[in-house]
Amino acid sequence: MSERWPAAGQGAVAELEAKKSRFLAIVRRATTVEEARDLVAEARRFHPGARHYCSAHVISQPDAQPIWHSNDDGEPAQTAGRPMLDVLVGSGLSNVAAVVVRWFGGTLLGTGGLVRAYSEATKLALDALPTVRVELVDLWRLPVDHAHAGRVEAELRDAGITVHAVEYTATGALLTLADRDAEGLARTVASVTSGAADLAPAGRVLVEYSNT
Repeated sequence: MSERWPAAGQGAVAELEAKKSRFLAIVRRATTVEEARDLVAEARRFHPGARHYCSAHVISQPDAQPIWHSNDDGEPAQTAGRPMLDVLVGSGLSNVAAVVVRWFGGTLLGTGGLVRAYSEATKLALDALPTVRVELVDLWRLPVDHAHAGRVEAELRDAGITVHAVEYTATGALLTLADRDAEGLARTVASVTSGAADLAPAGRVLVEYSNT
């Protein structure tokens, strides 16, 4: 599995105006439907004077189709939430939620104008959103004695191996490593430990990689 998600803890906003109506788009990561709903609730709380709080989200599900949802929040059907959802889906992002807050400017935009405004506001926010690549990778456990634990961990990190966790015990340290290339990992660990490695599989985990 490989997906692109919004970076954790980072959102983006964008604003546009159409015939004196103001549209404020907010996008961020949401890994559950509840988190997507929280974004809408926050928008309502921080912008209480607005007319509409239209929303959309795309939520990943393990071994199942993603959850796609949109809400027009009082705008004419299919003119707000659905265009926003189309933009989210078209971006290729997963686990992303968007809300567009609208302040009515007194002039009707028509269905086409609404679709353009909600779509463009969402796209502008997505263009400013930091993202990461997320992959499901194998975990491996590597026991190391106390005398060499620090050096082994440092050399593995320098070699580009993801050290997912380090647990210190009475007899040494237990490193949990995450890597997409099992053979390459084994070669690197053998080199760093002078062939004394005893790697054991330890499940799988989602790992985030920078897009830069």
